Amino acid sequence: MADQIKLTVYRYNPDKDSEYRPQSFTIPYQKDWSILDALNHIKAEVDGSLAYRWSCRMAICGSCGMMVNGTPRLTCSTYLNEFYPKEITLEPLANFPVVRDLVVDLSDFMGKLKSVKPWIIRKNKKDDEDTSSEYLQTPSQMDAYYQQSLCINCTLCYAACPAYGLHPDFLGPAVIALTYRYNNDSRDQGRAERREVVAAENGVWKCPVVGDCTEVCPKHVEPSAAIQRTKVNSAVSWFFSRLSGRK
Repeated sequence: MADQIKLTVYRYNPDKDSEYRPQSFTIPYQKDWSILDALNHIKAEVDGSLAYRWSCRMAICGSCGMMVNGTPRLTCSTYLNEFYPKEITLEPLANFPVVRDLVVDLSDFMGKLKSVKPWIIRKNKKDDEDTSSEYLQTPSQMDAYYQQSLCINCTLCYAACPAYGLHPDFLGPAVIALTYRYNNDSRDQGRAERREVVAAENGVWKCPVVGDCTEVCPKHVEPSAAIQRTKVNSAVSWFFSRLSGRK
């Protein structure tokens, strides 16, 4: 008999379920299969009603995140051979409302992301300025924000963040990391606008510096470090505003 592996998926159908229900699938074990490959096999060959998200299969889009044995992971880059012959348990990402099965509602994250304006803001652009021209940077200027630019909005850090679990109004790791990314871009002039959001009550000061967000980040963005640096920048800005008499 060919080798097999067991996957237990926590499922939820809002039309008929009042709580999660585990469903187990025993499937052929292929050492080169990712967990996403296994889910696609179940979807195609066993139970077509299973709901989950995926797109690129290359750890770029960030859409296939879920809890794998209790830890937030991208299932396209997490392989069966890491767990075989033990059972694998799959649950929807923690701290988010469940839409169906392994699909969660990311509306809260998307709203918070938009609030910090994660794009380059040009304050002094003239009406006749040629916007097709390049804003050149030196390598050192790009290095100032490059690590945070690797964020793929997978929200694994939110599923791992105890502060977001306890305080859903918290902006969260990825949003603050991307704020740091644009604030440190030499082409950007929107730092003051973003400061009002990240320095508010639900911003950086809600972070207790646990560091789980950095541990689970598949792109090594280090959101915890970005949060602490943003705290320092916010405190320095507040101090100098007091000295100058600004509000």
